[in-house]
Amino acid sequence: MDTFEVTYGEYKACEKTGKCPAANPLYQDFNRPKQAMTGVSWFDADRYCRVHGKHLPTEAEWEKAARGTDGALFPWGNAPATCQNAVIMDESGRSCGIRKRGQQPEKGRVLEVGLRAPGVYGLYDMAGNSWEWVADWYSASYAACGAACAGANPRGPCNGADRCPGAHDKLVRGGSWYWPAEYATAIYRRPHVPSNKPFHHFGFRCAASVEQASRLR
Repeated sequence: MDTFEVTYGEYKACEKTGKCPAANPLYQDFNRPKQAMTGVSWFDADRYCRVHGKHLPTEAEWEKAARGTDGALFPWGNAPATCQNAVIMDESGRSCGIRKRGQQPEKGRVLEVGLRAPGVYGLYDMAGNSWEWVADWYSASYAACGAACAGANPRGPCNGADRCPGAHDKLVRGGSWYWPAEYATAIYRRPHVPSNKPFHHFGFRCAASVEQASRLR
């Protein structure tokens, strides 16, 4: 699993090569090079990871990376999310009171990656900062998903096929600067259409299998 969320600067560098689709945040002040990239569709995120010899993490991979071996509710354990350990909305405002430049500064902004202490496995921002796309089609429950959600590292409905009859949404995980602590757990699941229309400020990180990682060395 990548240590950090993909940044605006990293995504734009890929875009300049012509290998990644054009994508942009719609909020002003979201274009700092080290800010988490937001505003991408699931397809944009999937393409970026593939270009870099990686893949979007499955929901199971993402959740294991966020919860660790003990199945904690947060990347740091079971203590609640606060602005000391995650970039969320609290009583000081969105993005822990950091206001964005331009119009509607009270909406806050996604922050530069890695500003909070890392959680389990040394990963940053697995809770808060930016919602992160994962690979799976959305299913409301394991029972509804059936065998495709059973076993080690399941790939979700239709085993992760490009087309999945009856499935319309992908998933984002982890909460964000815009939402309060209850969304920033390692277990909260948010479905959304992969086209990202209607638009939301979702981001992502990539993962690599052992085979993929060996090719990257």
